[in-house]
Amino acid sequence: MANFMSFLMLLSLLAFAPSCFCHKKLGSYLYPQFYDYSCPQAQEIVKSILANAVAKEPRIAASLLRLHFHDCASLSGSNNNIPAPNNTFQTILTKFKLQGLDIVDLVALSGSHTIGNSRCTSFRQRLYNQTGNGKQDFTLDPYYAAELRANCPKSGGDQNLFFLDYVTPTKFDNNYFKNLLAYKGLLSSDEVLLTKNQESAELVKLYAERNDLFFEQFAKSMIKMGNISPLTGSRGHIRTNCRVVN
Repeated sequence: MANFMSFLMLLSLLAFAPSCFCHKKLGSYLYPQFYDYSCPQAQEIVKSILANAVAKEPRIAASLLRLHFHDCASLSGSNNNIPAPNNTFQTILTKFKLQGLDIVDLVALSGSHTIGNSRCTSFRQRLYNQTGNGKQDFTLDPYYAAELRANCPKSGGDQNLFFLDYVTPTKFDNNYFKNLLAYKGLLSSDEVLLTKNQESAELVKLYAERNDLFFEQFAKSMIKMGNISPLTGSRGHIRTNCRVVN
């Protein structure tokens, strides 16, 4: 699994690079096979470094996946275009479609929540009927909800972290989808995949049954997402510090 995780992160980074940056040296720019010529060992180098890094700190894997989702378009673009944890199913699907991604991509890419954490503030409304209608949330297993309330009170503890996949929180697998079928999806944006649309619900069931199909589609959807609005020619640059624009 460590080898698969490093490959997954490598896929994320390689798909990310040609979509965001250009290379001005010698008048050339990045394209999918760029490193085949400039650094033939790039994939093995990145794979090795990431495998070691994830082994030491598993959260890095989820952080890199999140980086790929947020891209480098702009801060406002990321904040406005990335679905929020409490968005409706239709809002989430619309945001995906605006980027050229379909419902299959939506469900497969949501499977990235098989690793990583979420803050209490992102799902508290599901625990305390803070949806405005005062009704109990029957899409969340009551025993699971009770466990969550222990460290996510009605007020305070906003930054307390919880595993998105409580079964295998640091292993990339299809337990995320199995959790949804058991009504143990942490975020509302997870739960709606099962309860608000028949097509997405069928995909959830399929990926819960077939880990291999999930892996296959996730890789395809990651590459598809990485190819959104590439900056070529002189429209981008290689950052010397990933946190800020040069």
